[in-house]
Formats: sequence, structure tokens, C-alpha cells
Amino acid sequence: MRPLTHAVSCSILAMAFTQAMPALGADADADALNLESAPEAVPESARTTRFFVEGAIGNASQRYLPESRDTGRVSFDFSHSARLAPGLRAVISDRLDQIHPRDAGADETVNSLREAYLSWQPEGGNTAVEFGRINLRYGPGYGYNPTDYFRDGSLRVVTTADPFALRENRLGSVMLRAQRLWTGGSLSLALSPKLADSPNPDGWSPDLGSTNNRSRSLIALGTQWSQRVSSQLFLYKEAGLSPAVGANMTALLSDAAVAHLEWARSKEPDLLSRALSLSSSATARNRFVSGVTYTTAGKLSVTAEYEYNGFGLNQSTWAALGTSGTAPASQLAYLNEALRRQELAPRQAYLIYVTQKSLWLKNLDLTAYLRFNSGDNSRLAWVELRHHWTNFDLTLQLQQNIGGPTSEFGILSDRRILQLLGTYYF
Repeated sequence: MRPLTHAVSCSILAMAFTQAMPALGADADADALNLESAPEAVPESARTTRFFVEGAIGNASQRYLPESRDTGRVSFDFSHSARLAPGLRAVISDRLDQIHPRDAGADETVNSLREAYLSWQPEGGNTAVEFGRINLRYGPGYGYNPTDYFRDGSLRVVTTADPFALRENRLGSVMLRAQRLWTGGSLSLALSPKLADSPNPDGWSPDLGSTNNRSRSLIALGTQWSQRVSSQLFLYKEAGLSPAVGANMTALLSDAAVAHLEWARSKEPDLLSRALSLSSSATARNRFVSGVTYTTAGKLSVTAEYEYNGFGLNQSTWAALGTSGTAPASQLAYLNEALRRQELAPRQAYLIYVTQKSLWLKNLDLTAYLRFNSGDNSRLAWVELRHHWTNFDLTLQLQQNIGGPTSEFGILSDRRILQLLGTYYF
């Protein structure tokens, strides 16, 4: 690990331990029922400025090598919203990651300009216009979002396996977005132009080639049918492809249970053709997610989700790819493309996502999920224990990739990843 990364990481972790010791004996308080499943809790979220520094040290055991590898990271995360004039607001969000060891072909220092845009909405008006780099996120799914149309190519670095954190840390797309609001609904139009031809691997680049490498547009209609049911309808178009449609819905089944659905249909090349640059005609297929979240009075929240990607490989085709002359290179290229596009790699999968607030101690939160590939029986298990203080978080994360040597998660070089993180909020 480089001296700078090691020194800063250790300093942050040391400060976190110093803050932690006096609070270990605190009693647990009763909080209101919370259906929020995102594990990232940010102190004083109402503030217009947020800045934190995070240091991580870890170790990854290797599947194909006798020795493990040490890992380290320092991250600086900043976001700010300012009112420039009545009805006019500016937003900027940026993240700087210093990572060791770096990925092949990538810089060790990577800056991600997530958002930078202006927003105009007259006082008391029901029309809003935004222009700039906007992280436009759609879809209630936990592990996969078919209606999140601007997700592909938006991850510059991957520092966690948590799908919620990945959605927050990705790049936005440069676009012009107009929205009309009314009681019980909204209608928005997003226009995102082509600004570059291909991604830029330079760590300090705004990387418009990853998010704006073709022209795209999206119309979204949101409807609040009642206090229990809401939905969104989508019409999406990108250059060179036929229009695509999608819909999602959330429904409150009871005071403790919430159901969610996502569906999208489009005509495009399949994921394997994109990954291996194969000539393939576009075909019309579906993507689908459904799930239910149940939350107990003890602040335990459990989500079960089914995920389907009609453009992903079924098990027989995946197995055949593993016996090709370039295996496992072809399989790894396929998985890398799925990660780059934030797509579901297999044809179908299952996800269990669990959060427990105030586990054993006040402000000690557990977050865990298990993703299961039903085709090859491989699994990804991820667990996080996070303790919150006024300005510090201390976190332990464990990721386990389980499966046979040619399965989705068994083929990955890292068998187990263990990380200790310290986060200081300014």
C-alpha cells in the first residue's frame, strides 16, 4: 500500500476508534418504524453542503493465487446545493477516490464528477427545468433496475458491492430536463445529447464518453393513485435503436409490507453480443423485477426479490461459453460488460436484502444481502456492520464469492474481501 494511502486511512480509522470507545455502553432507544432500506445514513441530511472523508484498509483472498492481496482506499466526497436567485438553484456533487492497487488500465486516482447542474423553478410554480450533468435514477428495485435507463457506463470505480451505494456514486448524464407537477402526478422529459465517442480512462476526465456517447431521450409519467399505490410509465429512445417502453409500481400491502414491480421491453442486441463485439440483429425482449419488503416493529427489514433479464445468458449458453477456446476470458469479458452496464448477467436471479437498525447497540446497523444465480447455483454474499456517531462511522464489510470454477461468482479472482472503513463527516 502506498505511504499516503496508508497514512490517511490509518489516521481516519484511529479517529473513529477514539470516538467509538465512550459510546459502546450506550442503551438502545426506540425509533419510529422505518421502511428505508438504503444503508448509507448521512448526518444532518437537511444541510445544503455535505463533505466526508473515508479511509479503507482490507484484504482480498485470491482464488487462483496462494497469497492474498492488501487493499487500501481514501475517498473525498463532496456535494453542495446553493440558491443563486429566487427559483434558481445550483447543484454540484463530486467524489475523489485514491485506490490501491489500481485496476488494470485504470489510474490510481479517479475523480467522478457525479452532478453539476442548474435548476430553475418559479416560487410556488409547478414547472421545473434543469440543465447539466444530472444523476437521473428510476426504479424501486433493490438489486436490479430495468427502468433506470441512464445507468450504463456511469460507474468510474467500484468501491463496494452495495447496490444502493453504486447508484449514489455513479456519474450523471449531461441533459436538459423539464418537469411538470400536479396533485398526484408529474410528467418529465429528459434530452441527453451525444458529446463524445468513447470513454476516457484518464482519472481526472469528466468522462462524457461514458455517459453521453449517443443521443438519448426519456419521457416519464408518474402517478400517485392513492396513499398506497404509485406508478411510473416510460418511453425511452436512443440513437440507432427502436423506442423502448417501461413501467414500475410500488404498493403498500399493509403497515409493514411493501411490494414493488419493474418492467421494461426493448429491441436491442443481447448482452453477449455487446460484450464480445459480435454481429447480432436486435431482438425484442423483456426485463423484469418483482419484490416484497417486510419491516418488523423491531426495525428488521427483509426484502425478497426476483430478477429477470431477457438479454442475459441462460445457463446452457453460459456453460457453452465456458468451453470455448477463449474461456474463461470470454466469460470474464461478459461479466465485465454486465458490470459496466449495470445489467443482470444471468437470465434470472434472486436477491435477499436485510437491514437491522440498532443491532445489539444503539446506532449499530446491520446490512446484508445474498444474490443467487439459479442457473449455476453461485452466490454473492455481502455483510456490513456500521456504527454511527455524531461525526464518525466505523464500518466492517465482508464479501464472499461462492460457486464452481466456471460459475458467475466462482470465476471471479477474489474469493473473499474483508474491509475496515472509517468515515469522518464535516
